[in-house]
Amino acid sequence: MRHADSYSTRPTVLILRALGLGDLMTAVPALRGLRRGYPNHRLVLATSPGLAPLVNEMEFVDETLETRELEPLRVQLDGDDVAVNLHGRGPQSTERLLETSPRRLVAFSHPDIPATFGSARWKRREHERARWCRLLRHHGVDARPDEFSLRRPPVGSSPWEGATLIHPGAGAPARLWPPDRWVKLARRLADAGETVLITGGASEAPLATVIAREAGLPPEWMLAGRTDVRRLAALVATARCLISTDTGPAHVATAYGTPSVTLFGPTSPSEWGPPVGDRHRVIWKGTTGDPNGAVPHPGLLDITVDEAIEAHRTLPAARPNRGLPTPHSGV
Repeated sequence: MRHADSYSTRPTVLILRALGLGDLMTAVPALRGLRRGYPNHRLVLATSPGLAPLVNEMEFVDETLETRELEPLRVQLDGDDVAVNLHGRGPQSTERLLETSPRRLVAFSHPDIPATFGSARWKRREHERARWCRLLRHHGVDARPDEFSLRRPPVGSSPWEGATLIHPGAGAPARLWPPDRWVKLARRLADAGETVLITGGASEAPLATVIAREAGLPPEWMLAGRTDVRRLAALVATARCLISTDTGPAHVATAYGTPSVTLFGPTSPSEWGPPVGDRHRVIWKGTTGDPNGAVPHPGLLDITVDEAIEAHRTLPAARPNRGLPTPHSGV
């Protein structure tokens, strides 16, 4: 891959996944498969700017290329370089990769793009981790959906280790649980003696501030807007548990093996949920809708505070997590 200011003699695998935090986490098994399938290539992940610090902690990715969703990638591939679309079904995302002139393209079949004819077909209602691994297997790359674990980031000593995290924000209103329910949940957990931290991005800080104040939490327990993605990941990795809707930190909890309670609304946990096991609890009323809708989904509104408390009660005690790969990771 040729840059304006650098050159590498190693062939490149350029991977596009310029979406959100949860999207990055669900691509981990595919990225591990690509590392195994192309051991002599340089793996470059084209991803959203804010995610680069977290990607840099992943030992199976060599380099990041910061880009925004569906923007031109501004690089040119050559030699034995490969372009891999883990971004979407196309056509726009595949077209962005074709503009880099790869020798080989790995992408789902799309009727408007002849270069994809004969590739795997996109399937609805498929778990996100399984979807991208299936695409890679179609192209001869051994990718396994159960290889989702990440090594815990270096955090040193932290006053928040063992805390319960509440992440009330989400990427769209359809996945927002009412603030008053987060207030009741946080108050009940704090009254039971737990350290309850409210997390979120800068745009979610006003919501988190209201929840923390109304729940009677100490001001220093409100961390929304005060952590970058790497620090947020470290908080999740060392937490007692995470409680959230279907949003990025829930997928970080899956990667680090942190116990979690996830409230699902418009999306089925069979497509975006954590693995079945004793560390995670999901609450879902069985209905689906637009995950990017403008109002909270009715199924999410049907979930009560008592149900969330009960799911939290059944979580296992926090266990040491050294971030070891799952049994067949190979890296």
